[in-house]
This record gives sequence, C-alpha cells and structure tokens, in this order.
Amino acid sequence: MPSEGTPSALITGEELSLDAAVAAVRDPRAGAVVVFAGVVRDHDGGRDGVVQLDYSAHPSAPETLAGLVARVAGQDGVIGAAAHHRSGTLRVGDLAVVCAVSAAHRAAAFEACRELIEELKQQVPIWKEQRFADGTLEWVGL
Repeated sequence: MPSEGTPSALITGEELSLDAAVAAVRDPRAGAVVVFAGVVRDHDGGRDGVVQLDYSAHPSAPETLAGLVARVAGQDGVIGAAAHHRSGTLRVGDLAVVCAVSAAHRAAAFEACRELIEELKQQVPIWKEQRFADGTLEWVGL
C-alpha cells in the first residue's frame, strides 16, 4: 500500500485500468477515494463524428505529470494521488485518462481530484489528433 504522499504517474500505450488507479491510492487511513475517468467521446467542440484519437506526449510529459501528482499527493489531508494517461491510438469509449485521489475525508478527495485533472489538462504536454468520420483531422492542445 502506498504511504502518505506517494504518487502514481503513468503515461502508457497500454489500456488503462480504473482498478489500478484506485489500488495505487488505497490506504487504510483513507475514508474517501475519488476517481475521474476521461473517456473518448464521439464529438468535440460542437462537432459530431469523432471516431479516433491519437495522443502524443512530449518527452518531458512523464516528468511533468509525476511532479503534478506528487504536489497533489502532498497536499494537506490527501493520502494518495494517481494520474494515468494513454498515448497512441484510442477509439470512442476507451479510457483516455484516469485520476484517483484518496483522503481521510470526501471533501479533500473531491477537491484534490478536480485539481489534478484540471492541472493535468493545462500543464502536461500531451496533445491529441482527432479523426472524424468524414476523414478530416484536427489537433487539440497544441
């Protein structure tokens, strides 16, 4: 079991697991575990027809993600934090990102999990190329 403040940060081409993220933050002191699962959807930006995403990560992305997760895991009241992000090709319905936070109480867990996903989206250099049913492509996050 992780000790207080132990982060779990991962960028992988393998399928993500909600269970793995929860296991990474499980601790007998935790009374709450909050999980966010980002799933590939069939639309974006008011446009229907997304059929595939290709995620690319800058070489600095794992280090940036690890630093963010460590910072969140070290917050007052937080026991553990995990952020796992996919790279490569994903289809509609696939898990793109999973964040989990454990804390003694639910308020701290909810707040830290929301902060973790919001800052991940803003700070970690991961970009996606969306492929639409009509064959067009669109980059997001560049």
